Amino acid sequence: MTNWIDACGLDDIEEEGVRRFDHQGRTFAVYRMPGDEVFCSDGLCSHEAVHLCDGLVMDYEIECPKHSGVFDIRTGEAMRLPACVNLRTYPARVDGSRVLIEI
Repeated sequence: MTNWIDACGLDDIEEEGVRRFDHQGRTFAVYRMPGDEVFCSDGLCSHEAVHLCDGLVMDYEIECPKHSGVFDIRTGEAMRLPACVNLRTYPARVDGSRVLIEI
């Protein structure tokens, strides 16, 4: 069963930014793009489990801060080595001023 979970306020994430969200022992990365488009993925890089919240977001991609692997935040696809395992993504939406993710 899936649930919509309140992850954070929309204003808590800079445009083209990422925020860490921990829930029930799991870590997620919540992204905000221009036009208040929001996305969510696993919060740890699939290469070496580094928190993606410290990475750079640009053009719908997140770059891992440790080894510069890149993922598409819309699909979780690993785009640049050393990352070669895709991230899992989760539905995300804005409800009023809050960002909700479905897990």
